[in-house]
Amino acid sequence: MKHWYLLYCKRGDQARAKSHLENQGVECYYPVVEIEKVVRGKRKLVTEPLFASYMFVYFDYKEGPTFTTVRSTRGVVDFIRRGISPIEVNSNLVTELKEFEKNSALYRSDALPEAGQEVVITEGQFVGVEAIYKEPDGEKRSILLITLMNQTIPVSVDNKDIELK
Repeated sequence: MKHWYLLYCKRGDQARAKSHLENQGVECYYPVVEIEKVVRGKRKLVTEPLFASYMFVYFDYKEGPTFTTVRSTRGVVDFIRRGISPIEVNSNLVTELKEFEKNSALYRSDALPEAGQEVVITEGQFVGVEAIYKEPDGEKRSILLITLMNQTIPVSVDNKDIELK
C-alpha cells in the first residue's frame, strides 16, 4: 500500500531529485509559491519551494522502489525518520498543501510602493515626513523625494521605515 513520506534533499536539488524519482515511478510533490522579491534593486517574481530542501514522496516500498533506492537517488539526502523508520505523512496534510498552493495569493517579500505613490516615513530622522516614492535603492533601502525649504530632495530610507499614505 502506498504512503506519503518526507525526504530531505540537497540544497537546490529538489527539481533534480523529483525528476529522478519520477523516472522510478515515485510520485513527488513539493509546494511552491510565487514571491515578489527585490533583487539587485529590481522587483522580480520568483517561484520558490514553500519548504526549502524538503519533498513529499508517495510510493509503496514493498512493491518498489525500496527505501534504500529512493534514499540513494541523486539529489536526495535521506528520509525524515523517527528512529530507524521513515515517518509516514498523513495524506490529508499533502492534500491541504496542494489546496493551499492552488489558492495561494502572491506573497511579497519587501513589497515596495509604485513610483509616484505617496508615503510617510515612520522612523529615523525624517519621521512623520510625507514623501513621494521614487525607486528602490538596493535590496533594503529606497529613494524617496521629500520637500525641504521649497526644494525636492532625494533621500535614501530603509524600506521598513516606509508606509503608504
